[in-house]
Amino acid sequence: MRSQQMRGADRDEPEGRRGGGEEVFAAAAMGGTDAGGKDLASAGSGGREPSGVSRPARDTAAAEVLCIGTELLLGNILNGNARWLAEELAALGIPHFRQTVVGDNRERLIQVVREAAARSRLLICTGGLGPTPDDLTTEAIAAAFGTPLLEVPQVWEDIQAKLAGRGRPLAASNRRQALLPEGARVVPNPTGTAPGMLWSPPPASLPAGWIQPGFTVLTFPGVPSELRPMWQQSAVPWLQEQGLAGACFQSRLLRFWGIGESTLAEQVADLLALENPTVAPYAGIGDVKLRLTARAASPAEAAALLAPLEAELRARTGRLCFGADEECLASVVLALLRARGETLAVAESCTGGGIGAALAAVPGASDVFLGGVIAYANTIKQQLLGVTAAALDRHGAVSDSVAIAMAEGVRRSTGASWAVAVTGIAGPGGGSAEKPVGLVHIGLAGPQGSCSEAVRFGSSRGRAWIQAVTAGEALNRLRLQLSAPA
Repeated sequence: MRSQQMRGADRDEPEGRRGGGEEVFAAAAMGGTDAGGKDLASAGSGGREPSGVSRPARDTAAAEVLCIGTELLLGNILNGNARWLAEELAALGIPHFRQTVVGDNRERLIQVVREAAARSRLLICTGGLGPTPDDLTTEAIAAAFGTPLLEVPQVWEDIQAKLAGRGRPLAASNRRQALLPEGARVVPNPTGTAPGMLWSPPPASLPAGWIQPGFTVLTFPGVPSELRPMWQQSAVPWLQEQGLAGACFQSRLLRFWGIGESTLAEQVADLLALENPTVAPYAGIGDVKLRLTARAASPAEAAALLAPLEAELRARTGRLCFGADEECLASVVLALLRARGETLAVAESCTGGGIGAALAAVPGASDVFLGGVIAYANTIKQQLLGVTAAALDRHGAVSDSVAIAMAEGVRRSTGASWAVAVTGIAGPGGGSAEKPVGLVHIGLAGPQGSCSEAVRFGSSRGRAWIQAVTAGEALNRLRLQLSAPA
């Protein structure tokens, strides 16, 4: 649950051109300017409390997460970094009570950082490390503690080498990324040009009691593919060395298809009441997840708590549970086919390649997934898949007969062991009383023959949802065929 309250949105204008109406999406109260326009957030120390800020309550061993970027406030980008970091902190046993989002505004960044310094042990920041004028994170953090920025030669050399290796021109603004507060430790970025930092500001930089003993700031780029390896390679070892990791938390995510969240919750109601390990349900697009979390003194003890709980859940739900953790329907289907020495092809109409994309997204899929045909037009269904004009005239493109013909056609043309085909009405138009939006026919063709069945997903959730759930349902039906008892 987020503790933030939305009070508006920062604008991503350069400093000096921002209006006075922008606000911050944050857990803590924000300051502003006095009647004369003086910046309250940047009041100096000199034994005085920073003006415009009340002294926060302390969470002496806790971490908090600060995500920076006006695009987050405007809803242009989903804040997946906060969720991922929350899971990482839980796994390390580090208390985590606050998440804050602030736009690209120097004064508000300074204030949020100072508030965190007074109440928490760790401040983990993401975003705002690029070379553009609105990338203000490093500058604002240094300013919050009155510390100068210094160029780090090895960082500048790394930036130059990476840009040269990619054939990209070197801009003067790139040099800003080599500036870090005096005394900061570099967190290397193995893929991007923006390094992070690990920095404990000087205790004397703020009045006594306004900075937690050992307070440390960690910064990371907002790009998830850069943040995550930097966190694993640099932050996690440091947190463990400092003894900040507490009790071990381990989680296991069980994935289900073909059952609703409320129905699943009823089946496992007694287990949802457990305190350690805990079970929590989550609904997705067509699937449902149960997150199992155990707290123990060591990973082995946590795993020992999770194992019998997972076994009980699998026993109760049977084949509704299709996988765990990072597994998806596509990866499970590919693994089943690989174990059988069989192959797969797809023929798609209403999903427009969604099934093939899901399969191709799994590393190593090419040894099992041969390919597919996107047959949106009836002429393509006829020319590439061998669907007859008579079948189209008699039953229509959205029918069991056509779904079977599509599956058999792509299986025949590719030589695959199995084929999946889908044809339906994804909407928002094109439906009728007989064949409404959300009607999909899913065909399977395999060594023992062919079959098709109609599924009605309804129209209320929109085209993208119908397409996504159709792809999942098709893969799940093949999974059930492949895993059926002999």
